[in-house]
Amino acid sequence: MRAVISVVGRDRPGILAFAANECAVRNINIEDVTQKVLQDLFTMIMIVTIPDDPESFHNFAREIEAAGDAQGLKIHVMHEDIFNAMHTI
Repeated sequence: MRAVISVVGRDRPGILAFAANECAVRNINIEDVTQKVLQDLFTMIMIVTIPDDPESFHNFAREIEAAGDAQGLKIHVMHEDIFNAMHTI
């Protein structure tokens, strides 16, 4: 299943590496990524593929969001279908 990960925080070196490593250690493939620094605010959106198991999705979301909190980052994981439904009129 595909998911959308958003990351927001104060800009500093290593944020992209941190998020990519959190995915890599869980065997989650990053399909696409875009990032931007707005003044001193880092923003990133990643499209990833997560094993097709709802428990894997929920565990990953909980773990990466908690790891982000520990790094001073706001990370949110959303199933791609929900993301698309939210942005469709």
